[in-house]
Formats: sequence, C-alpha cells, structure tokens
Amino acid sequence: METVVHKVSAEEPQSTVSKMKVRLKETFFPDDPFRCLEGQPMKKKWILVAKYLFPILEWAPNYSLSLFKSDLIAGLTIASLAIPQGISYAKLADLPPIIGLYSSFVPPLVYSVLGSSRDLAVGPVSIASLLMGSMLRQVADPNAEPLFFLQLAFTATFFAGLFQASLGILRLGFIIDFLSKATLVGFMAGAAIIVSLQQLKNLFGIVHFTNQMGLVPVMSSIFHKTDEWSWQTVLMGICFLVFLLLARHITMRRPKLFWVSAGAPLASVILSTLIVFIFKAENHGISTIGQLKRGLNRPSWDKLLFDATYLRVVIKTGLVTGIISLTEGVAVGRTFASLKDYQVDGNKEMMAIGLMNIVGSCTSCYITTGAFSRSAVNHNAGCKTAMSNIVMAMTVMVALLLLMPLFVYTPNVVLGAIIIAAVAGLIDIPAAYHIWKMDKMDFLVCLCAFLGVIFISVEDGLAIAVCISIFRILLQTTRPKMVLLGNIHGTDIYRNVHQYKEAQRIPGFLILAMEAPINFANTTYLNERIRRWIEEEKVAEHKQTTLQYVILDLSGVASVDTSGVAFLIDLRKTMEKRGLELIFVNPVGEVMEKLQRANEIHNFFGIDSLYLTVGEAVISLSSLVKLSP
Repeated sequence: METVVHKVSAEEPQSTVSKMKVRLKETFFPDDPFRCLEGQPMKKKWILVAKYLFPILEWAPNYSLSLFKSDLIAGLTIASLAIPQGISYAKLADLPPIIGLYSSFVPPLVYSVLGSSRDLAVGPVSIASLLMGSMLRQVADPNAEPLFFLQLAFTATFFAGLFQASLGILRLGFIIDFLSKATLVGFMAGAAIIVSLQQLKNLFGIVHFTNQMGLVPVMSSIFHKTDEWSWQTVLMGICFLVFLLLARHITMRRPKLFWVSAGAPLASVILSTLIVFIFKAENHGISTIGQLKRGLNRPSWDKLLFDATYLRVVIKTGLVTGIISLTEGVAVGRTFASLKDYQVDGNKEMMAIGLMNIVGSCTSCYITTGAFSRSAVNHNAGCKTAMSNIVMAMTVMVALLLLMPLFVYTPNVVLGAIIIAAVAGLIDIPAAYHIWKMDKMDFLVCLCAFLGVIFISVEDGLAIAVCISIFRILLQTTRPKMVLLGNIHGTDIYRNVHQYKEAQRIPGFLILAMEAPINFANTTYLNERIRRWIEEEKVAEHKQTTLQYVILDLSGVASVDTSGVAFLIDLRKTMEKRGLELIFVNPVGEVMEKLQRANEIHNFFGIDSLYLTVGEAVISLSSLVKLSP
C-alpha cells in the first residue's frame, strides 16, 4: 500500500496591521467583552455598555422581594462579622478603630454598584492591614503622630486604588498572575502567623511591645516583658479565643451552621464588654478601646499627602497592599462564582475594587477588598445579589450613628482573639502538602515565601517568592524541554522514549521534539543540546546503520523570532558539514510563515525537508538510509 505524503501548508497571509490587531486583542481582550454589541442598534449598544460599566443595572431592574429577603439575612449576618472585624483590623493597621467601621460603610456601597460578584463581601482584611501598618511605621510613629500616620494611610489607599483601577482599565490583569498559588499559600500562612504573633501583645496585656514584625524580635519582646503580663488579660483572651475557634470548627464541620462562626465575634464583643463594664475590669489591667466618635465618614480628600518626602513610601505601600488585596478579592470572587456557575470579569473587578479604594481614601477609609471569610459567610447565608453589601453598609451606618458609646468598654484582648481566629483559616496545610506532592519546585517557592515573611519581613518575603517564581519562568524559557522520540510498534505514532517504554528508536534517525517557543533566550542551549545528542549518537551508533537524518518535530513550537530562524538556518548548515540531513516536521502558524520567508532569502531547505508528521518523514526517508559498511 502506497503511503501518502501530505504537504505542509502555511496559513493565509495577513498584513502586519491585522496580526497586531489579533495579538493586541488576545493580550488585552481575551474575553472579548464587547462581542455582545455586534449587530445591535445604537440605543441597545449604549444600554449594554452601561450595564457592563455598572453591573447593578443588570440585576436591579428585575429585583424582587424574595431576593431581598435572602440578601437581607445575608447582609445582617455579614454585618455582625464586619463590625468587630473592622475595629480589629484597623487596630492591626495602627489606625483608630473607627476607621475600620468607616471602611465597612462606604466601600461596600461603591462595590455594589460597580462589582460583578454576587457573593463578595468587601471591607478591611487582615493581611493588607498588617502590610499597611508595618510599611508606614518605617516613616511615622502612629502613637506619636497619629494624624500624620492617618494621612499616610489615606494616601497609600489612594495610590492602591489608582493602581488597581489602572490595571483594570488598561486590561493588565495578567500582572497579578505572577503571584502563583504556591506563592500565595506560603505568603498567607506566614502572614497569618505574623498577624497572630502581633496579637500576643493584646493577649498578654503587654504595653511596651516591639514594632518589628519578625518571629525572633516578637518572641524576644514577649519573654523580655514578662513583668507586664496580666493574668486577667491572659485568662479572658484564652477563653474567648477558644470560644471563637470552637465556633469556627463547628461551622467547618457543619456548613449549615454558618451563623455560629459569623455571630461569634459580635457575641464575643458584646459579652466581653458586659464583663468589663460589670466587674470594672479596666481597673484590673484589662485595656479597652475607649471612646469612639459617633457619626458617619468625614471627607478626607484634604488629608491626602503628596509631599515628595513621603511619596516614595506611600506609593510603595499602595502598590504592595494593592496587589495583595486585589489578588485576594479577584480570587475569592472567582471561587464563589464557580460554585454558583456565573462569570466574574477579572478586569471589571479590578476597576470596581480600585475605584472603591479611591473613593474610600477620600471618605476616611483605608484599603479594602473582598475577604474570604466574610464572603464565605455571605455565600452560606444565601445571598443572591450585591444588595447584601448594601444591607451590611446600612447596618454599619446604624452602628456608627447610634451604637458607638457602647464600645467604650470593649477590651483590646478580645479584638486580638478575633484577629487570631480569623487568620487561622489562612494557614492551609492541605494545600501546602498538595503542592509538595505535585511539584517540589513550587513547594520551594511556597516555603521561601513562608520563611521570608516570618524571619525577614512581610513585603520582603513576598518579593523573594515572586523573584523565585519569575526566575523559574525564565529558566523554563531559557532551558526548554526537548525529548527523544521513538516509534510505538505497529503504528505510525512517535512518542517520548523515556515516557513510553514500548517506543523504539529508528536506526539511522535522531528524532527530537521541541516543546517551547524558539527565541533569542534559548537558541544557544538548543544548539548545544542537539550537538550533544548527535555526539552521543555517534558514540553509540547502531551496528547496521549510521546516523543520517535529524528530524525536528516542531508541533510544540508556537512561535519563533529572528534569532530562532537564524538558529535553524545555522543548524542545517552544521548538519550538512557533518554529512547529516535536517528534517522539519509540522511547523505551525507563525513558525511556518517565517521559515518560508527565510527560505526565500537563504534557500536553506527543499520540499523534501518538510513533512506533516514524523511517521510520514520516516517512511519516506527509510528507503534512503544506507547500511553501515
């Protein structure tokens, strides 16, 4: 039976402008958000654009009483969690507790208009709060200069929002993809431990505590200040911490009892406040929050500080906290969207979170995003739309207007216990074990992020992990994988001889498959690797035949640059000098087009050097293989 040899075809020629349009579209608009506008009348287009920019217009016109009942329950539930967490996280960032409540009022309202997630519950989060406090303390003391520190926090929040919104508007969301899952698992676990260690100050009642964030200085400060320990504070802290962790455990075992962990923080605040008030515990070494100013958010645009002296610090703080909070918010939104089978537009979320923080910085709020714990409660409580954020904001508003005097006796130790219980869920041991089993290099990235955060600093630990991840990508680019192919007996299928034991080498042929783009970064390595393969082949030649053909399977090569084309030309010339013939198999798309252009100039391969499959190449050339003398 005669074997048919198929011709390798190139794609239809396109102009440079057309190629650039396709490339830009795939880079910045992979989801093609405006495809729904095609063929629509102008009025309909404007309506669709308005719905795209303001997702509230999607669900508000068809909103019903039954939906509101579900959102009302969810909103009240997350408000019971948001109020104590808002106060606690503000103190974690070294900001006045009232700022945490302000940040649980305005941002949720903004997000409900601009956000595309139905489940995301926004507000302050622990990691971003920790980062902001630790980074701004490098230039200001929150105790000595509270107003100045507050100005820096608002300004850093403004730059964080500006950066986040810019990523969404410019469609640059792929930048946050450099924070891999391994990086985030290690970073979150390390940051959770650092956050918990910082709360030991409140749990032990220590007054003079270190400002450093590392494990060693924190533990040293604890054991060098044993004279400041307060047994009353320790007892209250341990009791409420056990209560909160028990509530969390119950909810994890039985998700339907979500209200147990959701209501536990507020119950802890109410109960501890009553205990302090009744027993006058503030006179026995238990510190309290103190007076909180009643009223709604005050404008703070006049407090934004653009002084050149501090601009570098606030921009850096905004950039780091912006990336972390954005990554968390988008990841949480997508997680719950997948559970309910609806789409969350990543770039739209970036714009919503960014604008939320810009508005927040002008209304006495610090950085906010969608927290996993709060969003999980929102989801489990049965929320249907972003109206649950509005309900939460209205509940916080009532608290700001009426309930502030009740927090006077709230003990700081309970706020510390609330933070520790909240961040405990960030330590994901099963995820770390899964990474270890799947990819040891990823686990190294995870471990570096974890150890860097604990022993150096939060931001440096993150930077180390990101640098290792980028180095790994560069390593994969500069050292691409090449495999040796053999034939599976009785078929025309060729596979990696190291993966498939039944794959057999073909005498007289060296068949190699490239599995990465060929570019300036890896041509030297590829040239050296192919030369080494040929030399090894010469040393261990088969008895009956000598090596005559080197076949390169280019099916896995998606692109090639001018350096890559020059490498292929030089490789063919080198093969000819060695008495070998270089064969190309299935160059695809851009690769075939550039090979044709190069061939028009250099005429470095003929029609008999190009085949569609390895099987066709081997069958066609086997008759020409010469036996060894």
